[in-house]
Amino acid sequence: MANKKKKKLSEQEIFLKAFKKANRELEMERNDGKWVATTRIWKNKKAYNRKRDRKIDSDGLFYFNIR
Repeated sequence: MANKKKKKLSEQEIFLKAFKKANRELEMERNDGKWVATTRIWKNKKAYNRKRDRKIDSDGLFYFNIR
């Protein structure tokens, strides 16, 4: 196999790459090491959603008729 040659990056590309890396690390530090999606789709609460509406509340199952 032939070795791949590294593509030479311009100064602007190097700057963008470093900026993105620093931004990711800052975001991880801000959220206690957890990745948070910033481009998540916004869901309308009024729109019909069978899956969300039929979800069972597991915390409430264990507290009825304990006597």
